[in-house]
Amino acid sequence: MIKFHLNSIPNYPGSKVHGKLPRSPRFQAGLTLAQKREYHLDLIVRYGAVPVIVPRVTGVRTLLNSFEPIHGVLLCEGEDIDPSLYESETTLLSSEELQEIKRLHSSDSAIDKEKDAIELSLAKLCLERNIPILGICRGSQVLNVACGGSLYRDIEKELTKIFPQDEKVVHIDYENYDGHRHVVKIVENTPLHQWFKCSIEEGKMEIMVNSYHHQGVKRLAHRFEPMAYSPDGLIEGFYDTGCYDPEDGKFIMGLQFHPERMRRRLDSNEFDYLGCPTAYKEFVKAVVAYQKKLNDTNKVQNSLKLDKESEQRRKVIAHSFSVARNIYAAGDTFHHSKESDLKAGEEFLESNTTLSLQQEKRLKQMGATVRNASSYKERLKVNEEREKLARVVMSKMTIEQLSDLALFYHMMENICSQVLEKKLQNAADLPHSDDF
Repeated sequence: MIKFHLNSIPNYPGSKVHGKLPRSPRFQAGLTLAQKREYHLDLIVRYGAVPVIVPRVTGVRTLLNSFEPIHGVLLCEGEDIDPSLYESETTLLSSEELQEIKRLHSSDSAIDKEKDAIELSLAKLCLERNIPILGICRGSQVLNVACGGSLYRDIEKELTKIFPQDEKVVHIDYENYDGHRHVVKIVENTPLHQWFKCSIEEGKMEIMVNSYHHQGVKRLAHRFEPMAYSPDGLIEGFYDTGCYDPEDGKFIMGLQFHPERMRRRLDSNEFDYLGCPTAYKEFVKAVVAYQKKLNDTNKVQNSLKLDKESEQRRKVIAHSFSVARNIYAAGDTFHHSKESDLKAGEEFLESNTTLSLQQEKRLKQMGATVRNASSYKERLKVNEEREKLARVVMSKMTIEQLSDLALFYHMMENICSQVLEKKLQNAADLPHSDDF
């Protein structure tokens, strides 16, 4: 367990969340957290998970693997995100307007590039591995940017300037920070609708939420669906419909407001609505389920042991491929004296009958290729040229286009893995010739 100092909490970029563990002296900060009013961490602990702080420290981004295993990530409030991370076009705001924004929101407009890098790395890690992630306030904006979406640099300057003064939505009130509320309209049949439906007046689909932000989602990333809008059209909540099943460890969601702080009095546990803490309850449920799935996978992998004969066979095949690799690496031509060493690897590839005919043909080609490494090396040079060309093309693509491309190939990878697993399972279920 990684311990953290409470004084560092206001500066942390995010929380790694462990799945359910027995309550014990390993987590000693419960009372102090409540006193400091870290409500989001308080709720996570209440529902049975252990938060581990990822500090905003230079260089920590390169050490994120030190925090693994990661069962969930919570991204919370903070400064504005660097506009260069989401603006592919020139901003329509004048230099005078940008200066006025910095003056009005001086505490928010100070860019912290290190924090941006850490949080975006955490978000992308979660998206790649389907790790549960909850973004609150700035965290929701980070999640949207990580998926190729964009933000309003300033809501009042860009979004609400066309609204009459009496119809504008006030998204931040420095004079009434915790008490300020504004209305949002909830989208039907979304998680927010399920959580707050007992508090929604019939026919209205509205609740009052708190609000501490001058920026917000401008273009929602393609993978997300909105869950709530403010009257000025700003998206106040969104989620990935294909990755929302807390019982199965799936949870990817962003909320612009702070349900953990929507309380009648900040020194009480009486929430504005019964559904307020549910986001954290369902998030922790997903974290626990994800942890269980991860542990079950590791158990299966650790339990796979070969008998003595199979282990010896595996070593022979591994040696065969090692020899082929060395021939390729050295750029040598094929030597007949090494043919016997390569034979086991060739036979292994050519005897594979569990895949499609096209895949089997490809494997046989690979088996022949290891006997002629110099020819294989020439083919790799062609691939290198193609890779260089691809890099040139991609360097001209926008962040959104690159994000969409990455998500597409990630989806194709998952589909290929699922189809391959099914084919292998079907092949394993077929009767063998020895059975007749």
